Amino acid sequence: MGVEIAITVAREETRVAVLDGGVVTDLFGDRAKHKDFVGNIYKGRVAKVLPGMQAAFVDIGLEKAAFMHVSDLLEDAEPGDMLVEAEEDEKDSDMLRPKRQSAKPIEQILSEGQELMVQISKGPIGTKGSRVTTYVSLPGRYLVFMPTVDHIGVSRRIPRDEERARLKEIMRRVRRQGCGYIVRTVSEGVKEDELKSDVDFLHVLWQDVLTKREQLPAPALLHSDLSLSFRVVRDLFGKKVDRLWIDSRGEYEAIRGFVQRFSPEQTARIHFYDKEEPLFDHLGVEQEIVRALSRKVWLKSGGYLVIDHTEAMTVIDVNTGRFVGKRDQEETIVRNNLEAAKEVAYQLKLRGIGGIIIVDFIDMEREKNRDRVYHALVDAMASDKARTRISRISDLGLIEISRERVREDLLRSLSEPCRYCEGRGYTKSPTTVAYEIFREIRRIEPTSDQQRIVVGAHPTVAELLQDEERNGIEVLERDCSAKIIVTPDSQLHLEQYDLVVL
Repeated sequence: MGVEIAITVAREETRVAVLDGGVVTDLFGDRAKHKDFVGNIYKGRVAKVLPGMQAAFVDIGLEKAAFMHVSDLLEDAEPGDMLVEAEEDEKDSDMLRPKRQSAKPIEQILSEGQELMVQISKGPIGTKGSRVTTYVSLPGRYLVFMPTVDHIGVSRRIPRDEERARLKEIMRRVRRQGCGYIVRTVSEGVKEDELKSDVDFLHVLWQDVLTKREQLPAPALLHSDLSLSFRVVRDLFGKKVDRLWIDSRGEYEAIRGFVQRFSPEQTARIHFYDKEEPLFDHLGVEQEIVRALSRKVWLKSGGYLVIDHTEAMTVIDVNTGRFVGKRDQEETIVRNNLEAAKEVAYQLKLRGIGGIIIVDFIDMEREKNRDRVYHALVDAMASDKARTRISRISDLGLIEISRERVREDLLRSLSEPCRYCEGRGYTKSPTTVAYEIFREIRRIEPTSDQQRIVVGAHPTVAELLQDEERNGIEVLERDCSAKIIVTPDSQLHLEQYDLVVL
C-alpha cells in the first residue's frame, strides 16, 4: 500500500487526508464558514505603524487587521540576492522569506493610510490576525511565479543535477524578463511546452491582479487561491501518489477535468468513491482524528504520551505506563523513549503543532542513551516540511523543539476552550465551593430579628451541604441566629452560588 489522498466533500466542509502505507500523515480542512485565506492577495491600507516592534498592522478587509514585520517589506529588496525560495529551501515552505532585515526602519518605509499590495503568508491563529508580506508569489502546477523578484530556482527535491540544469535552461528561454520562478518538484521530466504554458497562465493571472489593484479601492481582495481540493491536487498529487479518492461526484468530475488539462496521464489514478460506508471511516481516518484530539496517546509498547497546550508552549510528557522491560530498567526506559520519539514527531506533524514544544522524556542515566533518543527524534522529524530546531536532551530529560507554525493546529481548529471550566481543565471541588459558602455566610451582619438565608447552589454542592456538611450548616445557624435554606439550582455553574437574606 503506497501513498493515497482522500478528499471528502460536504456542504459545510471539505476534508483531506494523506495516507502513506495506510497511516495518516497529514490532515487538512476547510469549512464554508471559515475559509483558508493563505495565499490570498489584497490591496490593503496601513492602519498602524509600530516603530518599537518594527511592524505594522494592515487593514485588508478581514475581521482582524493583518500583521506585517519590516522583514516582510519589499522596498529594501535587491532582486535575486535576498530570498529563500519555496522549494529550494530544505523545508519546502510555500511562501518567500527574506534572508536579512531591512536596512531602513519601518517608520521610514510605511505611514498610516498608505496603500500597498500584500499576500497572506500565515492565516490567523487563536487571537492573532493573519500575517502578510509584500513578497507576492503565485503557485501554478509546475512553477511558483514571483513577479517582484528577478531569479530562477529549481527544487532541491529534484535529486539529479542534469535534470535540474535542464529545467533551469528551459526557464531561461521561456521566462518573462524581470520576473522570478521556482521550478517545483512535480516538474521533473516535464517538457518545455508544458512549462511555457504555466508561465503564460501565471502571467495572465498576475495581469488580472494588477488590473484589479488599479480599479478597486482599499481594502479589497485581488486574488484568492484555489479551493482546498484543487490546491491538494495541484501541490500533492504527483507521481508518488498511487490513488486519489473523492466521494463527491461533482468534485470528482471537476478535478478530473483539471488534471486532464495539465497531466492527462494521471487521471487514471483518480477514483470516485461511491460506497455506503463514509470514505474516512473506510480508510480509518475518523479514528485517527479522534486520536489526534486526545490528550493521551498510547504507544504500542504500553507506554503513552500526554500532550498539553498552554498559551506559551506545548508540553509533551512521556510515560512508561504498562511497558515493562525484560532486562534492566535503563533498557526499558530507552526503548520506551525511542518509540515515543517517533510518535512525538508523528503527532506534531499530524496535529500541526507549532511554536515552542517541550518534550519530557523519561530520565536516562547514560549519555549514549540520551544521544540515541535525540538522534531518533531528529531522524523522525527529518521529513517534516515545517522548519524545526531541536535541542539536545538536558540532564533533566527535556528536549526543546521550535517548529514553524504552518497552519492553525488541529485542536484549535476543531475545538474551543471548555465553557464550563474556561479552558483550565479543572473546576473547584464541591467541598471547596461549600466552604466558600460558609465563609460568605459568616460575613453577613447578624440582626436582632430572626433571619432566613436562602442558598442557591449547583445540585452537587446542594446535596453535599444537606448531607455530609449538614453539621456545618447547623453550627452556622446557631452562630448567625438565622435559618439557612439550601436549594439546588441546575442552571448554576458548579462554582457559582446565590445568597439571599430574607
